[in-house]
Amino acid sequence: MAHHHHDHTDIDWAQMAAHLETQAELFAPVYERAMAWLAKEVTEPGLIVDAGSGPGVVSCLFAEAFPGARVVAVDSTEPLLDRARARAARQGVADRFGVLAGELPGVLDELDYPADLLWASRSLHHLGDQRAALAAFAARLAPGGTLALLEGGLPSRFLPRDLGIGRPGLQARLDVLQEEWFAQMRADLPGAVAETEDWPALLTSVGLKHTRTRSFLLDLAAPASERARAYVAAQFSRFRDDLGDALDADDRATLDRLLDPTDPAGVHRRPDVFVLSAYTVHTAVRPV
Repeated sequence: MAHHHHDHTDIDWAQMAAHLETQAELFAPVYERAMAWLAKEVTEPGLIVDAGSGPGVVSCLFAEAFPGARVVAVDSTEPLLDRARARAARQGVADRFGVLAGELPGVLDELDYPADLLWASRSLHHLGDQRAALAAFAARLAPGGTLALLEGGLPSRFLPRDLGIGRPGLQARLDVLQEEWFAQMRADLPGAVAETEDWPALLTSVGLKHTRTRSFLLDLAAPASERARAYVAAQFSRFRDDLGDALDADDRATLDRLLDPTDPAGVHRRPDVFVLSAYTVHTAVRPV
């Protein structure tokens, strides 16, 4: 898949803003359950940092879940942070909401205070040296502060194994291509270091203690809402674009039909579209 090198590291996050927002809003139940779990350990944090916040949907959920906390959304893309600021204002939490623009992990040095909770949801895997980034994250924690990583989980499922068109098992084949795409994306990052993705071991290796892991299920049963359908269509559209000619002709034809809004077998119209996915959160604490 060498022909895709150019677009691995040049993901246009600002262009994806609406998709990122819709996705995070759709997944709010997962984030809310994760926050309830975090709240049992992290009592009354003063400062919560969302490292790689994107458009701030989750940052604002943190502000709601922890009404005593100040929340700082950190991202390298200014237009996404503008959206985060606007969302915080709409939700009435602007007085305890800040943003910080710059590249992770270095930008975290600009925080005024150490974090009581630092949340990094699928941002770490965009950094070449993940262990060094984790060490930098850990260094920004207050003593007794918690680092929470959302990484891993399970690939999502949107359709039955046999969906009535094309060869059964489409999503499993897409998973394999996605894994190759992801490995290439990682390899192309500046300063890329291969690392066994044992997140609790990595958290321990940077001096943190008391690792815990928990997975949360997103289970949006068929028939899917319009918002869920739009998300599924966007995901399949991204697969078609990202995976390019790695797809065989049959699967490409199936994807084209799935994405055709006029096709009764497409995800816009078929009755059996669902969203089922598992998200894994790993936490660890900076020793006092």
